[in-house]
Amino acid sequence: MRRCPYCKVGIEGDLVKCPLCQSKLTGTGEEPCYPKFEALKKRSLFYKIHVSLAWGLLIVGLGLDFMIGLRLPGYPDLHWSLLLAMWLMVFEFGIMRQFKPGTGSAGKVTMLVLITIAMWCVTAHFFGLMKVTIDLVVPIALAGTVTANFVLAMIDKNGNTMSYLLSGVFMGVVTGIIFYFVRSEMPLAWAICLMVSAILFAGAIIFRGRQVAAEFQRRFHI
Repeated sequence: MRRCPYCKVGIEGDLVKCPLCQSKLTGTGEEPCYPKFEALKKRSLFYKIHVSLAWGLLIVGLGLDFMIGLRLPGYPDLHWSLLLAMWLMVFEFGIMRQFKPGTGSAGKVTMLVLITIAMWCVTAHFFGLMKVTIDLVVPIALAGTVTANFVLAMIDKNGNTMSYLLSGVFMGVVTGIIFYFVRSEMPLAWAICLMVSAILFAGAIIFRGRQVAAEFQRRFHI
């Protein structure tokens, strides 16, 4: 058993420092009292590695853009390194959400998709691809998110996924209706997104009617 020369207490296990005063222990260590979480160490190492790579890419990008003046062909006034920085932030947020405890798969998927859509719209604005993004990319991403949340809601026994499914359906239906009344011709992708959202909402009522009703009562206090 190891001992702390200052606290005058014996410390079991293989600790090197005293848990009370953080002084170095004396004596011979024993078998560890608690199991080592190897999976947690691997996750921590993976997170440190990818954070280092992200910071390296960011620093190199800023240096090439602002210090050397490297520009993308056809976009002489665009500081592409700022867009790179925003995308790296989104990537970091996605990785952090994966390691965050207490967050379900539906929440991780929904938040990551919504933030990615927002970042894609910002990027499309600078590259002149906003029309394609609004008419094609956004509805496909929303339809995919609603479909994924529907599958998760069917296999989720705790009911934690239903709120994300209903919020995705709400976004798909409301946005599709707005496009229908505002624009003279509704894009095909939005029409498909609207139909997918309506079909999956009906499916949620058929297969999980009580969870849907409970979610509405909880959200709207009815």
